[in-house]
Amino acid sequence: MESKQHKAEAGGSENNVRLCQPGGTDVAGLWKCVKDDAAVVAAAEPQLRSLLEDVVIGQPCLGAALGVRLARKLAREDMTRGELAPLLAGIFQGEDHLVASAARDLRAIVERDPACDSPLQPLLFFKGFMAISTYRVSHYLWTHGRKELALYFQSLASEVFAVDIHPAARIGCGILLDHATSFVVGETAIIEDNVSILHEVTLGGSGKQTGDRHPIVRSGVLLGAGAKILGRVEIGEGAKVGAGSVVLMDVAPHTTVAGVPAQVVGVSREDAPALEMDQRLGCRSGESRD
Repeated sequence: MESKQHKAEAGGSENNVRLCQPGGTDVAGLWKCVKDDAAVVAAAEPQLRSLLEDVVIGQPCLGAALGVRLARKLAREDMTRGELAPLLAGIFQGEDHLVASAARDLRAIVERDPACDSPLQPLLFFKGFMAISTYRVSHYLWTHGRKELALYFQSLASEVFAVDIHPAARIGCGILLDHATSFVVGETAIIEDNVSILHEVTLGGSGKQTGDRHPIVRSGVLLGAGAKILGRVEIGEGAKVGAGSVVLMDVAPHTTVAGVPAQVVGVSREDAPALEMDQRLGCRSGESRD
């Protein structure tokens, strides 16, 4: 079953989407790792001690830390840190599934990004993680009837992180949003679990006024930098979209596409390209390109 973070929808292939499936990360164990790393860094870098004590060392749990970190990044005259921190921490600490989703995102970053040494780093410094965490708050608010506040957080994420995700979009867990700048996701888009996405990717509409008009991205997909996927197309499980491609048609599972417009160039080398993060184009051994 889906996490309660996501509402079931009738009709079309989205009936079978996999969003935040069971088998997640040990949140308590990950939080201990974050706190241990924070203590080491605080001792080595005195200039970061105040940040670390506020966001990690002085917090009782990952949910509280997420609330404080986002409040520090998003505060402004419209809504001060004093207003944001209790609102965000209250949402995270009151909704275990949101913290579990964030923990799976942190684990995905550590496992897939060779530039990341520990889960502490994305919590403090990686705007892709902070942007997807802000989306999770806005989606929660959207699905609980607080649409104006949800849109406010969408606007903040766009301004602060240069990431624009509509709060009605449905996004699973284990998401690596690498670099993140100029990532855009439309209202009816769906991204399943364990997807990796590079910067400047657009999951855009077809120009229809209403209805399902944004892509469905299945589990295990890797979307290369600058890829544009437009309309209600489906990127099949384990597919790979090359950097700079424009996708206007469905992509079959475990297929690699590239170009403008995107064309099939082979069969994905990996069962789940998102986990391997190999952006080279090519075929499995013994497979020829069309």
